Amino acid sequence: MLRRDRRTGTPADVLVVGLGNPGDAYARTRHNVGSDVVEILAARHGARLRKGKERALAAEVVVGGRRLALAVPLTFMNESGQAVGALVRRYGVEPERLVVVHDELDLPTAALRVKAGGGLAGHNGLRSIKAHLHSDAFARVRIGIGKPGSADRGADHVLDRFGRRERDEIDVTLERAADAVEAILAEGVDAAMNRFN
Repeated sequence: MLRRDRRTGTPADVLVVGLGNPGDAYARTRHNVGSDVVEILAARHGARLRKGKERALAAEVVVGGRRLALAVPLTFMNESGQAVGALVRRYGVEPERLVVVHDELDLPTAALRVKAGGGLAGHNGLRSIKAHLHSDAFARVRIGIGKPGSADRGADHVLDRFGRRERDEIDVTLERAADAVEAILAEGVDAAMNRFN
């Protein structure tokens, strides 16, 4: 049985979590595009993300009459599941009603894909979430950050900031990713995949 939110008494329709690393040193890096999207969604709907007991910044908004819970873990990327597990319990959602927004090395910079469940593509944040939820059935909004010039630069690449030309492209994609989350809330994952992939 779903555990209901303590304040509202009913589960959220969708919980969206944007992955990233906490702190100013990581702001606007490639690894933090997921948290950037959640901040866009909060701003669009007049909400302010606030620190809660779940080791995350969180807020709730109503979009088209449906409750959307927004969250950004305050754990480092590799420990995202600690916060996400607690958030899933707080908002009373099954994994199928969780949307994780994250960076994707296997997509060209500024590419956008919506995916329902499936593999983890070597992403440590997703791996941690799966370990805590014992499920990979959650939806993903994947934002391409491109591959580094060499395989041994992967860790440095995700912590780099975008160049000026890339920044313009990624800013457009972040807004589209927020649109994709809203489409998932309104129409479901399959419809969002058809529209954004």
